[in-house]
This record gives sequence, structure tokens and C-alpha cells, in this order.
Amino acid sequence: MGDKAHTHPGAAGRATAADHPASVRNVVLVGHSGSGKTTLVEALALTAGAVNRAGRVEDGGCVSDYDDMEHRQQRSVQLSLVPVEWDGIKINLLDTPGYADFVGELRAGLRAADAALFVVSASDGVDGSTRMLWEECAAVGMPRAIVITHLEAARADFEEMTRICAEAFGGDDPDAVLPLYLPLHGPPAPDGHAPVTGLVGLLSRKLFDYASGERVASEPGEAELPQLDEARSMLIEGIISESEDETLMERYLGGEQVDVKTLVEDLERAVARGVFFPVLAAAPAAEGARQGLGTVELLELITRGFPTPLERAAPRVTTPEGAGRELRMCDPQESLVAEVVKTSSDPYVGRISMVRVFSGTLRADQTVHVSGHGMTDRGHEDHDVDERIGALSTPFGKQQRPVTHVIAGDLACVAKLTRAETGDTLSAKDDPLLMAPWEMPDPLLPLAIEAHSKPDEDKLSQGLARLVAEDPTMRLEHNQDTHQVVLWCLGEAHADVALERLRSRYGVQVDVVPHRVSLRETFGGRAAGRGRHVKQSGGHGQYAICEIEVEPLPGGSGIEFVDKVVGGAVPRQFIPSVEKGVRTQAAKGVAAGHPLIDVRITLLDGKAHSVDSSDAAFQTAGALALREAAAEARIHLLEPVAEVSVLVGDDYVGAVMSDLSGRRGKVLGTEQTSGGRTLIRAEVPEIEIGRYAVDLRSLSHGTARFDRRYARHEPMPAQVADRLREEVRVAS
Repeated sequence: MGDKAHTHPGAAGRATAADHPASVRNVVLVGHSGSGKTTLVEALALTAGAVNRAGRVEDGGCVSDYDDMEHRQQRSVQLSLVPVEWDGIKINLLDTPGYADFVGELRAGLRAADAALFVVSASDGVDGSTRMLWEECAAVGMPRAIVITHLEAARADFEEMTRICAEAFGGDDPDAVLPLYLPLHGPPAPDGHAPVTGLVGLLSRKLFDYASGERVASEPGEAELPQLDEARSMLIEGIISESEDETLMERYLGGEQVDVKTLVEDLERAVARGVFFPVLAAAPAAEGARQGLGTVELLELITRGFPTPLERAAPRVTTPEGAGRELRMCDPQESLVAEVVKTSSDPYVGRISMVRVFSGTLRADQTVHVSGHGMTDRGHEDHDVDERIGALSTPFGKQQRPVTHVIAGDLACVAKLTRAETGDTLSAKDDPLLMAPWEMPDPLLPLAIEAHSKPDEDKLSQGLARLVAEDPTMRLEHNQDTHQVVLWCLGEAHADVALERLRSRYGVQVDVVPHRVSLRETFGGRAAGRGRHVKQSGGHGQYAICEIEVEPLPGGSGIEFVDKVVGGAVPRQFIPSVEKGVRTQAAKGVAAGHPLIDVRITLLDGKAHSVDSSDAAFQTAGALALREAAAEARIHLLEPVAEVSVLVGDDYVGAVMSDLSGRRGKVLGTEQTSGGRTLIRAEVPEIEIGRYAVDLRSLSHGTARFDRRYARHEPMPAQVADRLREEVRVAS
């Protein structure tokens, strides 16, 4: 980043536990699917001497995307930790999936990291989802840098891509997004494209040639100087403008030469404060080479320009009861506070929990307190238990490399924590503490499943419990109305991974069935019914007659039972029996098997027998009376209606509103928000938005998001109800 010129890999060998928070850097790689994050991680590992060839450890396995499922899907589907060492600094590289369905893994990476590398493909540009992630990082002040990849593409242009990034990420200050190095191009190929073979350092004014497979420093030639000096001036002015030294700009504009050491210090300070965002280029190493283009520069930036864990603002910590607690965060001598950022299963080791230690020191074999609170809406029960830490290890591909302890600021894996789930807090047994869980998107795509066979049914419950323990963006629902088991997912790819994990990890084969919404029934008008239950077949008989009237009530009224019997036609002790009978029948439904709601049922008259009448007889008579009333009445199907809020870019507002109208939605209003986006509020029948999570992503090119909540049940249009009844008839 400055004058330092590496010509050999950094500290080779295996990453170990750090000895002080200042010697740790936690960096998350962010970018859209296919931008080259995983390839970049492997190139950095190679340059740092952590692997023997690109992406491979000694046993031939990959350091990232090592899971068999990722090989089959040919994309990252989970958070991966790859620790490397450079100049005595331990760097925890967190590789995240780029596909929107796995944003939960990305959010976990953001929680565990102290800085972010935004990986942008020169051939694909900056998409809407990447812009949204940039805004998320900006909201919490996370330091960021930009890495441009795929410069070997035919029409790749580093300068143009830098300009696009400045427009997309610079906001009101595009000069906060500037390159630290310019690409050096080799001789043009037959197709006219000149490959990038090296970099020119703008601050150091040195040329770094990677053509030989290793970084070779030299002085730039006369041909490179004009472009170098112009870009260097822009960079210096950008750094100084973000500097806290108010006199530095005056000195520079006055013609004073600012030394490189001062500029590098100001650059590091501006990057760490999250106000300046350097742009770099990177490419994987060629076959047989030991260093990839720009990888040394990236490692220098990470170790010298990114903040240490000591500089990170502490997440809020409370006792499990909610009382606030002040800690000297990131102090290895303080009370233990660690968080489970990822949970996975290994067929040989069992459950593995990746943890970030925020305070204190985590040691193997110690007993810790596990607290999980605030995730009950995702099917995670609140829990407070003590568990013994098993083996501690540092992951590297499929390998787990043992360590004895993990200090504040570092990450590692803990084996066999049976109750710990993603988002849980680990703390000292005698000083239990709790960190508030990070914000996760709501899963809005329902996946209704059934066990494929009886053996699968026996294993399904345990498999699903493990699945949601690993993934806090997945919600498990046992719908009492439809009697379906529903996994709520973020999208189709997320659902596919869930099914694959059930099959491959937990040995559970399931069938996907159509998802049903919770319909209701109600009366369209007044109706009367007579329930007669009279039986005499020897011995004690059964005798109960009751007459009722049913009338509709406004939505949300439920079931109202009124007693208007006079003269003791129905003995007082049997009136609760009639009520129980009609309520039981109402819960079962009177027409299509959906619960009956919003009616008043009035008991008018009846008859009893001094010997044969009983509680059971009048319950049966009440149910029969309600069924007879329903047979004579017009029964409406009621469908659930959801309040939907869609946040979408202004370019797609018209398309989204038109689509909502096509789903029988009622747009209630729109509201302009920041960042060129609009919030659309609407009410839409839930039966029409079962796949809205998928459809909206396609409609808005991945730039929109929505949330929903139940509003009420209201009558379904006759033609829709008829179609639904026909579908049920055909299916049965």
C-alpha cells in the first residue's frame, strides 16, 4: 500500500489462535453471485502461503466452497471461514454467498466481521442488491474497500468500472471512491484485448509486475508517468479531504510535498473510519504461479488499512433477564461474551458452531452458559443452559485444526454444543450474558412438505429441528388449520438447499405438496336448523332436540352463542352441552371443512327426556342443528388478506403496482423514501402471494423487498371459491 514491496508469500503454514486482538483482522467478502469472491479468497490464501496451489490445501480439498452441495449447485450456499496469516497478522476471511436466497449467511458474515471487501465483476458491473448491501454497511459505519475482478474479460475496463463504482457507492462524495493502483497492460492479444499484467502504485510510484507469477517491483517508465501523476493527485486530494488534519489540504494546495508516510497513515485512518473506499484490482494466480494479480496489495490493505477488533463498536449486552451490562469489549481479560454466527453438522464430528468472541477468552473444556432469546417468531425457543465446550479448532476447508483457546476479536469453531443455535450467546457460567440477535429477513416463501414414508416420518421432526437450528432465516410452522408442516424459506434456491440437507445430512426424504392457506367459512344470511338425536336400541337411550338460528356477524366477531330458551324446554344443565356441540362443529366447518367464524348462534327451543337425555346427546344435537342450518344457507368462503409493504426502486414502481392489482390487491398508498425508492402499501389475498418472494425478485431484478402481516379474513369472490372447490374435488 505504501513503499513496501513483497516479492515472496507471507507467513506460510497453518493459521493458529491469535495472541492479541490487535493482531487480528476479520474481513467479509460481499458481492453478487459470480463476482469471484470464492476465487479471490483462494488466491489470497495462495499468496499468503496457506495453500500449496490455487484453492487447495495439502489433502487436495478446497479452502472455500468445500461442501458437496456447493459442488453440485456450483455456487456458494453458506458462510465459509478461511484464516490466513500475513506479516504476523491473522486474517479471518469470511466468504459469503452472493445469491439473494442466502442473505442470512451474508448477514452472519457481516456480524462476525469488522470490515468488508465488496467484490465487483468488471464484466457484470454493480447490481441493485449490491447497492443495498453497501447501504446496510454504511448504516453501521463498516469500513469497506472495492475489489474489481474479471479484468481478463473481453470488454473489461478498470477505469470505467471505477467510475461506475464511484457513482454507485460514493453518494454525494464520489471522490471517496478512488483507486490505489492502476492496471498495467501487456501486449494486445489477437482479439485486441490487452491483458492486465501488473499494477502501478499511486502512492509509492512503483510498478509491480505479476507477469512472472510473482510480484516484482520496479520504477515506472516515462510512458506511465503522466497518467500516474494525474491519478495520484486525485487520490491525494481525496485522502486529504477525508483526513482529520484540517491544515493538511492547505499545505498540499500551497505546494508543499506531503510525504508518503503521512498519506498512508491518513489513508489507513480514513478507511478505518468508513469514510474513504479504495478501489483495487485482483485476479487469480496463473497455473504454477505463487501470487495472483493484486493479492499482495489486498493483503497489505487488510493488515494496514482495515481496523482491528479493538476499534469496533461493541454490540449491546444484557443479562438474560434484560438488564443492561457494561463491558470493556474486546478485552481478553474481561468476562466472556461470544456469539454463534453459524451452525453446521459434520457426519463424523456432529454439530459444529462457528463463534466470534467479542470479550474474554474461550478455552477448550470450559463450561459456558448458552443463552438464546428473541427468536421465538422463527420457531427457536428461548433457552438458558450450561454446556461444556468440546474441542476448539480453526477451520480450513474440510479440515479442523485444533487450538487451545480463542481470544476476544478472533473466530473459531466449537464442537458438540448440543443446544447452541445460530445467534445464541456464549458467556461465563457464573456471569450469564446475552447479545441481541442481528436482524434477519423474514422468510416469505412457503414450502409444504410431507414425509415420504413411515421411516422418514419417524426422523422428520428431529431433522427439521436441526435444520432451523442451523439457519435462523428458516421458519418452521405446524399449521393447525391446514394440518401441514411448512418450511418458510427466502426463495427457491433456499428451499432446494433445505430439501437437500434433509436428505443428505439427516437421511429424511420428503415430498413437496401444494401449500394451503387457512380459509374460513361464514353464513351469508340468516338460517335456522333443528338438531334431532333420538336413539332407542335397548338399554339406556339417547334423546336431545334443539332448534337454533344462525346469523352473520361483522368480521372479527368470532362465534357468539346466545341462549333464548324459555320454559325449560332445554334443561339448564344441557345448554352448555349444546354450545359445546355447535362450537365443536364450527371448528370442523360446515361446508368445505374450514372453521366457521363470525356468526351468532341462538338456541331458541328444544326438547329433553327425563331419562335418556345426556350431555353427549345434546352435544350431538347441537352439531346436527348447525349442519342443517348450513345446508339451507348460503355459505361464504373467507380468505386471509395480508397487509403487504413493498420497498422498490422508482424504476419498477409501475410494474409492481400493476402486478399487485393482477393479484386482486388493493393499493393503499405510496411513500417516497431515500435512495430513489418507493414504499408501496397494499392489501392482497394470501392465496395470491404464495410465490411473491420469487416473482417480486424477478420483476425488480432483485432490488425490491417486501414484508407481510395478517390483516383479516374476508369473503372470497364466487368464481375464485368455485375454482378452489373444483381443485379440491379433483385432487381428492
